[in-house]
Amino acid sequence: MTKIHIQQRPFLTRPEQFQGVPSFMAEILARRGVQSEQELELKLKHLLSPNLKGLDVAVELIDQAIDQQKKIVIIGDYDADGATSTALMVLVLREMGAQVEYLVPDRFKYGYGLTPKIAELAQQSYQPDLLITVDNGISSHAGVETAQALGMQVIITDHHLTTKATPNAEAVVNPNQLGCDFPSKALAGVGVAFYVLAKLASARTQQGKSSCKVTQYLDLVALGTYADVATLDYNNRILIDTGLKRIQQQQCRAGILALLDIAKRDAATLRAQDLGFVIGPRINAAGRMESMRIGIECLLAPDMATAYPLAEQLNQLNIERRQVETEMKQQALTALQHIQLEAEHLPAALVMFDEQWHQGVIGIVAGRLKEQFYRPSLVFAPDEDGIHIKGSARSIDGIHIRDMIELVAEQRPDLISHFGGHAAAAGLTLRKQHFDEFKMVFTQSIAEMDKELFQATLWTDGELVDSALHLSTLDWIEQLGPWGQKFPLPQFEGRFKVIDYRWLKDQHLKLKVSLGQHAIDAIAFNAVDRFEFNPMLGYVDLVYTLERNIYNGNTSLQLQVIHLTQ
Repeated sequence: MTKIHIQQRPFLTRPEQFQGVPSFMAEILARRGVQSEQELELKLKHLLSPNLKGLDVAVELIDQAIDQQKKIVIIGDYDADGATSTALMVLVLREMGAQVEYLVPDRFKYGYGLTPKIAELAQQSYQPDLLITVDNGISSHAGVETAQALGMQVIITDHHLTTKATPNAEAVVNPNQLGCDFPSKALAGVGVAFYVLAKLASARTQQGKSSCKVTQYLDLVALGTYADVATLDYNNRILIDTGLKRIQQQQCRAGILALLDIAKRDAATLRAQDLGFVIGPRINAAGRMESMRIGIECLLAPDMATAYPLAEQLNQLNIERRQVETEMKQQALTALQHIQLEAEHLPAALVMFDEQWHQGVIGIVAGRLKEQFYRPSLVFAPDEDGIHIKGSARSIDGIHIRDMIELVAEQRPDLISHFGGHAAAAGLTLRKQHFDEFKMVFTQSIAEMDKELFQATLWTDGELVDSALHLSTLDWIEQLGPWGQKFPLPQFEGRFKVIDYRWLKDQHLKLKVSLGQHAIDAIAFNAVDRFEFNPMLGYVDLVYTLERNIYNGNTSLQLQVIHLTQ
């Protein structure tokens, strides 16, 4: 297994500037590069102003389409960001009196984005005057041309990276397009849609036209942003925190409450992480296993009676998704066994394909392999046409996976049909006959990178003194969230004396440990596969996060073990 290097996060700003918080908290904030105390105030008034390139043209076109009762079709995407973006657009535009429908490409039939086929499908289904993409479209040159040839105007709203000129649509709104000066490049697709709709709402309010209070839908923005693993810069933290508070107060979509109820989670105590690990996967399961329509309809549902059966369906799809994923991961590990699973024998990248694998979960399996072996991982499954295969890539820190795929595409344009994505995750399509050659060229280009990149590092916030092992410390941490991508939940390291231990279900290790005079419970999930524990040694070195343990009505602090060595 991969050897993990444990290191303390460096200070990126000065801890002394945070006067109103305990010193351990000031250090945590400084290690995350928080610039000032104002950044702790997550108020909507601090959101970046909407100076996105293309925004004014997009707003004007949508405004006219509503006034002239033109037919609008939203072209979505089949993940949680795409689903929330689609639902947001449909809800707000309908409230403004627009005639609006939506289409989400079936990932198994059409693949991703506004393709020529999707433009034709939109024409056959709805005869729209205006197409608006959400969370896709920045590389849909051919799809835009087809839509325009069929008499539609096209507005692209997207956040994916591009190094190429944008398609020739009527308007393109994407903070990552060339020439856009919007300071945050971290908006998710739903964040871009929110900015477009907020600007549209204020323009229509000023003109005395039917409008909408867009902030009431920040629950959707929070969910889509967190589930898409967007970087939690100040702007995104404001969006997520405001949306999360709406969910906690149950001022949110019925579908979100239904999903929480089925997952046996209490909305009032929901944390931002739960958007990514509880609600997100259940929405995503629709796009992975069947059709994202189920996920979008659940988010659009006006009441619990409508939402609940859809939420149950999503939950069931998520159970199926887990089973398929577990099987595929097992097959992948078996296939890897002939490579000795020691770090020095591992290839620079793990590139795998199997005729039996399921397109819907290749991204998750790639993510699991990446975590286990700390290598960029690409997992492919067959496409419907029998000629192509579709791949999903997940990368480690310091290796920009989309750019690496682009590098191969430039060197060998014959190998890759198309690709897109971000630094940490990307998707691509190639002909099945090219798999072995692609695998060789790609792995070789990764192997040429700095060897130090392949060293897994677990970053901590240092040691907590025994007097800080208290619920009030956790209160502070929770108060200064949301925590997530590039703004990680604080985790600490320390050497503890083992007072007692027991194994739960032969899998999980429950410890009672002490630091100084302080005894505390700790839990290491799935420890039997992850750590070697010898109770005779008497001490453990832990990397851990803090959590509440509520048992028989009593609340106590518990350490959740991330890493254990002796």
